[in-house]
Amino acid sequence: MKYTLKDYQADAVGQMLSYFADARDDYHRKGRNVSFSLAATTGAGKTVMASAVIEALFFGDPDWEFEPDPGAVVIWFTDDPSLNEQTKARILDASGDRIAYSRLQVIENTFNQEKFDPGRVYFLNSQKLSKNSLLVRGAATDDNEALFDRTASPDLRQHTIWDTIRNTIEDDQLTLYLILDEAHKGMRKPTRRDRAERETIVKRLINGNGMPPLPVVWGISATIDRFTEAMQDVKDRYPYPNYEVDAALIQESGLLKDDIRLDFPAEKGVFDTVLLKRGARKVKEADRLWEAYAAAQDSPGDTVVPLLVVQVPNTPSTELLQNAIDAIRDEWPGLPGDGIAHVFGDHASILIGDYEIPHIAPERVQEADHIRVLLAKDAISTGWDCPRAEVLVSYRPATDKTHITQLLGRMVRTPLARRITGDDRLNSVDCVLPFFNRSTATEVADILLGKKPESDDGSGGTGGGQGRRVLFNPVDMHANEAIPDYVWKAFDALPSQSLPKKAAKPSKRLFTLAQALSRDGLRSDARKAAVGEMISVLDGLMARHKEKVETATYGILDVEGETIVASVSGKAIGSADTFHEVADERSVEAEFKNAQRVLSADLARKYADYLAGEDDDGLFDAHLKVAALAQIEGVRTELNREADLLTKKWLTEHRVAIKGLPDERQSVYSDIVAMSTDPQRLDIRRPRVRAEETEDANGNKLATKAQHLMSDENGLFPIGSLNSWEIRVLESEMAQPGFLAWYRNPARGSDDSLSIVYKDGKGNWRRILPDFVFFSGDASGVKASIVDPHSFHLADAIPKLQGLANFAVEYGSEFHRIEAVAEMADKTLRVLDLKSPTVQKAIGGANDAERLYLSSVAADY
Repeated sequence: MKYTLKDYQADAVGQMLSYFADARDDYHRKGRNVSFSLAATTGAGKTVMASAVIEALFFGDPDWEFEPDPGAVVIWFTDDPSLNEQTKARILDASGDRIAYSRLQVIENTFNQEKFDPGRVYFLNSQKLSKNSLLVRGAATDDNEALFDRTASPDLRQHTIWDTIRNTIEDDQLTLYLILDEAHKGMRKPTRRDRAERETIVKRLINGNGMPPLPVVWGISATIDRFTEAMQDVKDRYPYPNYEVDAALIQESGLLKDDIRLDFPAEKGVFDTVLLKRGARKVKEADRLWEAYAAAQDSPGDTVVPLLVVQVPNTPSTELLQNAIDAIRDEWPGLPGDGIAHVFGDHASILIGDYEIPHIAPERVQEADHIRVLLAKDAISTGWDCPRAEVLVSYRPATDKTHITQLLGRMVRTPLARRITGDDRLNSVDCVLPFFNRSTATEVADILLGKKPESDDGSGGTGGGQGRRVLFNPVDMHANEAIPDYVWKAFDALPSQSLPKKAAKPSKRLFTLAQALSRDGLRSDARKAAVGEMISVLDGLMARHKEKVETATYGILDVEGETIVASVSGKAIGSADTFHEVADERSVEAEFKNAQRVLSADLARKYADYLAGEDDDGLFDAHLKVAALAQIEGVRTELNREADLLTKKWLTEHRVAIKGLPDERQSVYSDIVAMSTDPQRLDIRRPRVRAEETEDANGNKLATKAQHLMSDENGLFPIGSLNSWEIRVLESEMAQPGFLAWYRNPARGSDDSLSIVYKDGKGNWRRILPDFVFFSGDASGVKASIVDPHSFHLADAIPKLQGLANFAVEYGSEFHRIEAVAEMADKTLRVLDLKSPTVQKAIGGANDAERLYLSSVAADY
């Protein structure tokens, strides 16, 4: 893969590969057709995950111990021809050089093959399977006939597409996998009015209906319920459990914008062009901010060219379009003459006054950065997205909330596929609604936050999860000038924790670090040095376990079997005779593949090359020795330990230099640190711009407090997001002697958040983001304290307390206090001192958080 998968993406790929392995076995060995699905919200990177799965299907994946399927044939099926081309381009981009262009083929009307070729992905859309399509001409036209029966082929066509599918399924050397992109399409159950209609094409494709059913069906969508329900109604198909990606993990990943800013008029009147001009100013401001960011990072590749999307009604009047264009050009006189385009359905240029507005294909908008303003109607197209679209101005009325949220959902992806460290402004998207008021805008906000369903058409939501905010009147906070630099230095030293990975190999982590250090010029020949160190470790293990390696080598070479002589009646005569044969190259290579899973594929190959030296004939013996060593108990553990030690050593040596790199490169090293099955220490990074709501739901100004690390121009920070007892805690801490400053920890796993990990009731790693960090002391010494008000009635109360206690055991010496506070039924506040061994022991054995706060190990706050 060209891209490093996010944690949730890697977990999803691992689960899907286990399903594919089981499906292959179920189909070929048990004759069972299967189906399974992946549900992930908009912006999760479903195509990237699918690309990783397809790569593994064709080439294998040692990280997940997944063997390639040499007979794999993939049909990628959608409801939209343009989406196929877009998906093909995305797969090519995501896979780098692994999946060649020749392996990806869009099926056109000229397609004519007896069978599909293995190792290829064929893109097909439902329109190509309609009865009038050249691909299927000759199929039955009577509704009572099977869709796939052929009476007469078109001229010069030997095989219809149904012939090709049938022949591929019936070849026992091939496995046909169907990937249903946007899997809710075509899975609608019949209503009373259309119950007599034929099943949709996609359901007939899955079920067979006159031909063998598809062996393996994988549905991918943001809305998977209809697909799952439809698969349960299908006869003779075995469904695997649905896999749904946690929306909070997607939001944490930085692939989606954190904030959506809604603008609307606060009084009655006609303000469409006024607010459209406001939208144009927002795009120009975004332009300036992105240019400044790229310059500060000394990284031209980080330059983003923001786009303004103007959403108009389905039948916009010429006057509306003329007024809109005039307003934009009045506000933006520097807009290039070719800077406006449209994606209307008629695909032709439109003349508006003196301006000719060309049509542009939706999938070209992202790369055509000379386009700065895009006129659109609905959600443009299924699967379309444009990460550089920073501002949406919608001319839709308040009754059209669904059309607005669907289009906005295509604009929430971050332009650089990562969160901009500590900058809420660049991590946001603007939505301007001239025909809304606070009440109707709040309904849009509820949809965007998942509090209300977006629609009943199965089109999915706008993505995002815990940590996303919809802001009505935000103010951008900057570093508080009243806070001394020595407080910020104490902030810089705070420890944070990474979220562990389910599948992490220390040797792969080491080589990834070595590659990054070499790329950034921090350590020359780092990869060569890493390989040399690991080869030295393996040499030592080979010498230490010499006798065991020799025994294992003999075991690999010696193939033992039995011969039984049977009579014609089938009864055995006499006892079995044992025989021995010498393993051939194929058998040894199979064992060497197992060694690659133990040592990592890269290291196993390099160690074998090292053992073989210049002698090509020595490679067989080298593979044999490596395979034997990998079988010795404890070798994997020792190798992982040494790789982990070297990784930590290099990270420590280059820690200061890494901090001086641009954001993108620092993020790479953070990901490398997190490549572990255990929590790792991360450095917290300073926020740059912090957006905070300044009004309540009724438009009233929110209360503020001073001495927050981030503040408005008056040195104040809004506290409207705090509940009553959180405010009590804040005011109590601010009244303590030596109080210097406070920090409201962001409620998302970003680089400027202090994160602590814990295991939930199912054993999955999760984050806790403590509410407050307080700073006290003076210039001679600053002490930081974590104080986390948390309700005890929540189901995760005990696991979170255990995570805080474990954090206190490891990092307690770096904090003045680490405390958890809860409000009891009588409104008193009780506190647990998590640095106390007595409290830590009590938490370890507790199963009732309320009882814990009421016990003698807690105290009044």
